[in-house]
Amino acid sequence: MLVKRRTREAASTGRLSQMASGMAAKPLDRRSFLRASGLTVGGLAALTTVGAGMTRRVEAAGFTDMSQPIEVKKNMCTHCSVGCSVIAEVQNGVWVGQEPAYGSPINRGTHCAKGASVRELVHGDRRIKYPMKKVGGEWQRISWDQALDEIAEKMGEIRANSGADSVYLLGSAKFSNEGAYLFRKFAAFWGTNNVDHQARICHSTTVAGVANTWGYGAQTNSYNDIRNAKTVIFMGSNAAEAHPVSLQHILEGKETQRANVIVLDPRFTRTAAHATEYVRFRPGTDIAVINGMLYHIFENGWEDTEYIAQRVYGMDQVREVVKDYTPDVVEDITGVDGETLKRVAEQFAKERPSTFIWCMGGTQHTVGTANVRAYNILLLATGNVGGEGNGANIFRGHCNVQGATDFGLDVGNLPCYYGLGAGAWRHWSRVWDVPYEYFVSRFDAVPAKGGRDARTPEQNMEIPGITSTRWFDAVTIDADEIDQQDNIKAMIVFGHGGNTVPRMQDAQRGMNALDLLVVADPHPTTFAALHSRTDNTYLLPICTQFECSGSRTASNRSIQWGEKIVDPIFESDNDYAVIHALSERLGFADEMFKNYEMVQGKFGMEPTPESILREINRGGWSTGYTGQSPERLKAHMANQEHFDLVTLRAKPDAPAEVQGDYYGLPWPCWGTPELRHPGTHILYNTNLHPMEGGGAFRPRFGLERDGETLLAEGSWPQGSEIQDGYPEFTYALLEELGWDGDLTEQERSVIEAIGGDNMGGVSWSIDLSGGIQRVALEHGCVPFGNGKARAIAWNLPDPIPVHREPIYSSRPDLVAAYPTNEDRRQQRMPNIGKSVQQDVVERNVASDFPIILTSGRLVEYEGGGEETRSNPWLAELKQDMFVEINPEDARARGIVDGGWVWVTGPEGGSRARVKALVTERVNRGLAFMPFHFAGWFQGEDQRGNYPAGTDPIVLGESVNVITTYGYDPVTGMHEGKVTLCQIAAA
Repeated sequence: MLVKRRTREAASTGRLSQMASGMAAKPLDRRSFLRASGLTVGGLAALTTVGAGMTRRVEAAGFTDMSQPIEVKKNMCTHCSVGCSVIAEVQNGVWVGQEPAYGSPINRGTHCAKGASVRELVHGDRRIKYPMKKVGGEWQRISWDQALDEIAEKMGEIRANSGADSVYLLGSAKFSNEGAYLFRKFAAFWGTNNVDHQARICHSTTVAGVANTWGYGAQTNSYNDIRNAKTVIFMGSNAAEAHPVSLQHILEGKETQRANVIVLDPRFTRTAAHATEYVRFRPGTDIAVINGMLYHIFENGWEDTEYIAQRVYGMDQVREVVKDYTPDVVEDITGVDGETLKRVAEQFAKERPSTFIWCMGGTQHTVGTANVRAYNILLLATGNVGGEGNGANIFRGHCNVQGATDFGLDVGNLPCYYGLGAGAWRHWSRVWDVPYEYFVSRFDAVPAKGGRDARTPEQNMEIPGITSTRWFDAVTIDADEIDQQDNIKAMIVFGHGGNTVPRMQDAQRGMNALDLLVVADPHPTTFAALHSRTDNTYLLPICTQFECSGSRTASNRSIQWGEKIVDPIFESDNDYAVIHALSERLGFADEMFKNYEMVQGKFGMEPTPESILREINRGGWSTGYTGQSPERLKAHMANQEHFDLVTLRAKPDAPAEVQGDYYGLPWPCWGTPELRHPGTHILYNTNLHPMEGGGAFRPRFGLERDGETLLAEGSWPQGSEIQDGYPEFTYALLEELGWDGDLTEQERSVIEAIGGDNMGGVSWSIDLSGGIQRVALEHGCVPFGNGKARAIAWNLPDPIPVHREPIYSSRPDLVAAYPTNEDRRQQRMPNIGKSVQQDVVERNVASDFPIILTSGRLVEYEGGGEETRSNPWLAELKQDMFVEINPEDARARGIVDGGWVWVTGPEGGSRARVKALVTERVNRGLAFMPFHFAGWFQGEDQRGNYPAGTDPIVLGESVNVITTYGYDPVTGMHEGKVTLCQIAAA
């Protein structure tokens, strides 16, 4: 329903919009749509000859009363992380028309296929329409009260018998910021750190790698700023399909800057088709490729020596490590010849500014964190962080994966990356106005197991939880092997697919073994269909983000406010209401919700998202989520056209309410909303005053190491009164500088209340008054300090990244020289990757499974695919799951293009029946499968497992039936991009 209007924001609706309101509740294929609308070939031809004013209102029974006025509302696309604005036309409570926002500086009047069809998510007939539960293996309709009463009762039983940690809370990158924050707060009140979401399987290794390099684990610049780049490298990113609208900025920048666009990827992608150079390499060898580039950079003196001396620690140690990555060695590991790498390295180092873009092709590995660290080191060596057109541009996957990560849907963090230490818990206890001791009382004590020490509740609340990649292991593993009171017994899943991680056979076994499974989602997912459960299984119809208000954070850290377009359809309700209703039944709603404005919702009371955001503003000091009040965000959405396309800064003639701001107030937006910090378009930019969005690297890892300073030397943000490096700001530092007198009496009293006898220890990140931040900024200083980025991260398994072979390596001859990391315990369970790799080599698995299998995205679908494969406009575009296979491999196996094949994997007899796409996009010995499909399982159609009428239009095998064991030792990220397989004609 993408129909161009006569004016930018609103006009009288045309014929298609009129018709749509009457058809919204029933399925419609393309031919029926054309027949019903009169838009057959002749009809379309006729329509093009008349003006908009000549179309007639349809006079037919059953259509919405078109005499009602049209309301125009604005929200954001609920698919990838670009943040495209959607303009909705609503008539008589029905969403009847849709346009992209022409004024948005992010999508400026464009949508991809997914964005153009988001209206169908609201009107889709395959939504879950009412709460359901399984009784004797059959889905039955029940009421909300019955569903929530029974779920709460069962959760209470499990808590009494097995502890709070036995309930696993799996959240969503589809949450609004306020919903994500509320879900993490719910986990704290329930008493567990077993809370996670999609970032675990897309960019958890990014967050760990980037934060351990220069301070924050987020994109440093923006899609728009890539227009300023002279050299762009994509590695493990197929933005043309995964983030299509972002390409308008990249390709326009390519033309205006005559930029180099270099794609490093095992597969020739649609993004590679736009490149000035494409470099193919063996999957899983990113670090060897990057170290090979660094070899040439150091050998030829192309590094930025001044930048390194002022702003980087440990680059000399990197120089020694990469000496081992000679051109011959790198070519043997990666397949890339030395001259090619030398040419790419020279362009990146010399034709600046240069930016490095990565996505899940780089992160979903057993060495995912090390991969990210290698990318970062390349940027630091060439001086390409902290300025226009350079930086780490990390394209996030889902519409709010950035915000959901920021707000602590993470096993190792409270909201805004405060960690899990006692200081973090005390900070959020103050924000929530609940005694710290209350939260201690909610957590389990953990008995001694397997020779490991017991833990008190206070110790347990500081231990990271179980990752979403291993939840099923925590269900089925021997209880003595898991570092919590008992196994996982229940899963509460909000907005997350069950087909998104490897080892789906084990996931199926885990689902079947649970005592309770709750799926809260607009659509049933694999969590609702893959198992053979008969009872204690519930579906809760949650509405989309178009049916409630709230903010979401795009990949560039810009925050946008989406207004509710229509009320939740059918019997669905929003996240805020359902979390509140469940909290009421569990007995902690009064404390958890006491600081919010509560209003009457569809079925009960619910908090307003504005009041939740104001609480975030009161507590989110560490990342600068304090300046983005609801009022400021709404003003940005209302004045999108007043922001510059490239700089994202409000134009000189912009209204006063947004004057000087960067679009979306990208975090950090320091201080209180009243301080009117403009947000930070480019992180770590010393060319600007901190009150204008300038910054420095964050000294998070001490002040010195091995006798060397970890503070910046001879580098500081513009306007700084401290013209050198400095530590984070505390009240004690203000006293030492003589700046404590700049605090107001009110600010001083808040700091004193927090610090008590140790007032000097109160830092910029826990000062609820905002005074320490305000004073630092007024003196031209960044509140978190001015330090050096780390080229060597001594707290990680590989302080300097080195190549390690994938667990299922296609080159077993290299495993001895480049083994995976040692077995270890992490996130409460054992990680036995080294043992698995040794077994793979000893059994010579590569001889029986000679093809490398990798995975990735399609432009038509999103994530696990349940909602997009239920959208008729998208389902028509891609109807079959497939595997890409090289023509030589196909001929050798008697496989024809479009024919059915079996893809078999090396674990547990796994196999998938899919169609063959014979193409040279993949090299001989490499295969590719998309990861959006589910609904078939090892050749068997599972359509009958969905509740009647809710099965997705398109089903198919999941690639994660074939993908195998392997976990990053820092984050638990799975190995989704490299395994082995065999392919045969079916």
